[in-house]
Amino acid sequence: MNSGQIDWVQLFFASTGRLARTPFLAAAAVLIVFLAIYDAAASPILHWLTGWVIYPVLIFSAACVLSKRLHDRGRSGWWAAMILIAFAAIWPAPRGLLGGAAVLVLLWTAVELGVMGGEQGANRFGPNPMRAAPAPEV
Repeated sequence: MNSGQIDWVQLFFASTGRLARTPFLAAAAVLIVFLAIYDAAASPILHWLTGWVIYPVLIFSAACVLSKRLHDRGRSGWWAAMILIAFAAIWPAPRGLLGGAAVLVLLWTAVELGVMGGEQGANRFGPNPMRAAPAPEV
């Protein structure tokens, strides 16, 4: 993101760097809404034909968004794997003991990534995304 503009390709398809809370919440909402619409609208045949492309792209994009937000909190992006597994375990509705454990993981995720702020200043993953980049000299 530069000069207030969102680089959508970078947001959804790159896992490096850091991501502030507001763009993370917006990106997560876009991914979840897209998934819900696709699941509701696609017929079983369409799922069979397109799911081989749609689901891997959604999982990859979610992993990238989660990784950047985890980086902002000072955590490894590998935690995204646990979050995605928990999300898959409860989608579209939690079931059984595994579903209950997944709900706990997702509650932790909501607080950790959706409520708490990022680390102040630069960390090992890059500069603070909330700090404005210096204006280019003319």
